[in-house]
Amino acid sequence: MLRMLWRVTRGYRLRPWRSPYLRWRMETYWGMHAAEITFFQFWQFAWRQRRELRRYLQWAAIMRKRAEGQERRPVTIAAPWQAQAGTEPRA
Repeated sequence: MLRMLWRVTRGYRLRPWRSPYLRWRMETYWGMHAAEITFFQFWQFAWRQRRELRRYLQWAAIMRKRAEGQERRPVTIAAPWQAQAGTEPRA
């Protein structure tokens, strides 16, 4: 997960609110205008969406491992409100 975060902030690690990739993600998925994102808006957004951002980073790390041939088992990342497979009560 940290590897993915390191990759998406390349060139903007000390100022991620200026990263074109992160701005594009925020604009595409949350409707904020990329050109208007400020330091304060970026960190406010990151704090409010921290769970979703963490899920995205986990998913991206899994996809990278699959692409590199390191991950062979099927993986699903469920939303926190969804039950995990195998945890249902038995009848």
